[in-house]
Amino acid sequence: MSSFVESARMIPSVSSLLSLYSSFSTSLMLLRNVYHEIVPEKLESFLASKLRNFFSRRKLQSSYDTFIVDDSWEGLSYNELIEIARFYLSTKIGPKNKIIKIGKFTGRKGVTAGLMKGETIIDVFEGIEITWYFDCRKDEDGVGEYIELTFEHKYREKVLNEYLHHVIRTHKAMTEKEQTLRIYNKKCECEWKWIDFKHAATFDTLAMDYELKKSIMDDLDSFLARKDYYKRTGRAWKRGYLLYGPPGTGKTSLIAAMANYLNYNVYDLELANIGSDTDLRRTMLNVDRKSIIVIEDVDCNSRVHRRSKSDRYRSRSKNVRFSLSSLLNCIDGLWSSCAQERIVVFTTNHKEVLDPALLRPGRMDMHIHMSYCTTEGFRVLVSNYLGIKSHLLFEEIDGLIRSVEATPASLADELMKSDDADVAIGEVLKFLKQKRLEKDEKMKTEESFPE
Repeated sequence: MSSFVESARMIPSVSSLLSLYSSFSTSLMLLRNVYHEIVPEKLESFLASKLRNFFSRRKLQSSYDTFIVDDSWEGLSYNELIEIARFYLSTKIGPKNKIIKIGKFTGRKGVTAGLMKGETIIDVFEGIEITWYFDCRKDEDGVGEYIELTFEHKYREKVLNEYLHHVIRTHKAMTEKEQTLRIYNKKCECEWKWIDFKHAATFDTLAMDYELKKSIMDDLDSFLARKDYYKRTGRAWKRGYLLYGPPGTGKTSLIAAMANYLNYNVYDLELANIGSDTDLRRTMLNVDRKSIIVIEDVDCNSRVHRRSKSDRYRSRSKNVRFSLSSLLNCIDGLWSSCAQERIVVFTTNHKEVLDPALLRPGRMDMHIHMSYCTTEGFRVLVSNYLGIKSHLLFEEIDGLIRSVEATPASLADELMKSDDADVAIGEVLKFLKQKRLEKDEKMKTEESFPE
């Protein structure tokens, strides 16, 4: 009996329990307030999301399979499926996705939405639930992106053979609706970034002689129609063009006209951004079919000059670590056979400094001299800018054009000075007379002080 009494005495009273509970509740409230002051709401949401994703993915590992879409494949070629998947998933973003990347891009009517890293999207395909998870990784190869898709193990073959093809077809159908060409620029290793290509130049608007334009168009038509010929003769289905001549003669406009004529995307490759032979090969491999690879001002890179003059330009190539042989191999060697239906265009202001190995047929198949403006080219400019076919001053202007060196770009600048045809043509005449006067004075000086 005494032991029972002793035990009863050890039981705390109701008032003591209430006091303890009150003290505990107060402590919890203080801890919660301190937590919210220390941990911002956004960080709390982010941590909670990470924990949910971690435990849900762990729980599913036993009965679920996971495919990983990485941004590189075997360390060389860019994995196109990651861009396709990101585009597809942007159409699946729903109310459960609390953090969304948005933007307004040139040529797009509305706002574009994108998936942020750490976010999850659940897609349903023929009754199969597929969970997508997007994130970034950092390793010895640098920073990259990857996407995981998780599904029940029993649907593995269906996801691989049907669902992923559905994703690719959806992406293709949606992008084809846009009917907009793209221009790509290499921003980092093995990755191209693009914007819409809106250059309005066509062969009709080029200030170039008709016969030259026709020969270029005929060559492009022949290239498109000879797929079987290239295959039968064992050659890569590609074509190389060298555009050479002084600045302002329309090289860039011709490239734009070629892209619009062929309906090909443009890849602007700056050799200064190439760090090694491997980087160059990887970059060239990551160019799609039906594309024009443009290497502008190739004479500015000392690696493509005549090898006999290499010492003269050595100081300009300290930071360039790819070789001419690697460039040639990508254009007309074993590596060139890895991609088909492509155009390669080089532009230069000084053809004479380029290594002859770069210029031979098979590498640069057609050499196009972009000359100073001709009378025929001037007629095209006048039609484009003023909408007229004839003028009383044309005969005098034609004589001056034949006697001086004036680029189409410089004459276009004069034509843009007024919408009044008489005023604009008068500005061109004044400009050409000044060019002729400068030429005559230069000739007199040279005659008076011969070398």
